[in-house]
Amino acid sequence: MAEISLKRRIWGWMSFDWATQPFYTLGLTFVFGPYFAAISMGYFSGQMEDAGEAAAASQTLWFWGQTIAGLFIAFTAPLIGAYADSTGRRMPWVWAFSVIYIVMTSALWWAFPDASTLILILIAFNVGLIAAEFLLIFVNAILPSLGDKEEIGKISGNGAALGYWGGVLSLFIMLLLLAENDTGKTLIGLDPLFGLDASEREGTRSVGPFIAIWFAVFMIPFFVWVREPRQANRTGGVKDAMRDLKQSLSGAVKRKSLLNFLISSMLYRDALNALYSAGGVYATLVLGWSIIQIGVFGIVGAITAAVATQIGGIFDSRIGPRPVIKVCCYILIAVCVVIVGMNRTSLFGIVAIPEGSALPDIVFYVCGAAIGGAGGAIYSASRSMMVRHTHPERPTEAFGLFALSGKATAFLAPFLIGLFSTLTGNAQLGYIPVIALFVIGLILLRYVHPEGDHATWSKSEIPSP
Repeated sequence: MAEISLKRRIWGWMSFDWATQPFYTLGLTFVFGPYFAAISMGYFSGQMEDAGEAAAASQTLWFWGQTIAGLFIAFTAPLIGAYADSTGRRMPWVWAFSVIYIVMTSALWWAFPDASTLILILIAFNVGLIAAEFLLIFVNAILPSLGDKEEIGKISGNGAALGYWGGVLSLFIMLLLLAENDTGKTLIGLDPLFGLDASEREGTRSVGPFIAIWFAVFMIPFFVWVREPRQANRTGGVKDAMRDLKQSLSGAVKRKSLLNFLISSMLYRDALNALYSAGGVYATLVLGWSIIQIGVFGIVGAITAAVATQIGGIFDSRIGPRPVIKVCCYILIAVCVVIVGMNRTSLFGIVAIPEGSALPDIVFYVCGAAIGGAGGAIYSASRSMMVRHTHPERPTEAFGLFALSGKATAFLAPFLIGLFSTLTGNAQLGYIPVIALFVIGLILLRYVHPEGDHATWSKSEIPSP
């Protein structure tokens, strides 16, 4: 078999971001998430007299599903990563989780508007989320082999930016041709394609099969151009994986820069994921937006994310990932303060907003652009920073630890949002804990070395393409 060029390997690797981004853009944030919030709120409204309590219950259900998924990932990701490194095989895992991902996302079609399948669909969505996150571990483990530390930041940024452009295109297709608004028409006034029944929300429900088909088609370059590394024939097993994982965990505790980065990223990524997941839900429950309005909001955020992520990758390659992460944290803290302090009637309880004013909508559009831009750049810079802490012989295990840090407290932000929403009976005030997570993560970044562990390793130990 002919040797695949580095350029094709890079493009194959970046195709993963393009293939999977619609799950987060369409599924988690801008189409399925708000749709799930709407049908679950309809269900809880029949059980509760107070609309605010029904909104809080709907939000709590959505986040509890992600809490359970996050705990599962946290406990299993490092072990699976260590096992993959001990055997040297990663592609079988990619194939297996790809199948699970396609099956679970396709199942979202059965999210009926009468909420009769509410719990089953919540399970399907979160199993799909688990599959997507495990795929991310194995794909990210390939990143260190694609370039040196200066090139990695740009490659990571370009890949993430490509993914966000995929999210923009998929959202355009969904809004223009499939997802219906309250009148049963798409954004441009058409009936949903393929004769889909708008009264049964089939246009919106088609988001699941759409995500699955998109993934199956656009993962082809990855499977064609990305191969196992040459050392992939090592023997290993669960016993070896447990031994290696134990050594890795004990070693991480002794590596000050790595430990602080893992804890910092654990907190700020947890907070960011909560914002992603909550954006459409917040718009539905607090601002009363329709799916179409949320979709336009998503387009604004995704375009900003695509542009800002590529710019962030350029700055990453020039000044390193840590300054990029810090700036993004400051932006996201400001966004959270606005989200907590704004509703349809007032801004921070001080400035009264006239009834029917577009000000809350405009402010939230700006917030969406900021979340998209800062979130995309921080995602790219974070995996670039992790490469600087990654040993070349244990990349999957390292990104398993990275996934652990991203999911060990993945239950925390959803749990705290759900808890605060329940205690206050107010969906808006549920986001107060997210601010604290960003602040603590930002403080811990002070103790992360700009060059990571590569600053102390010999040149022979640093990953090379």
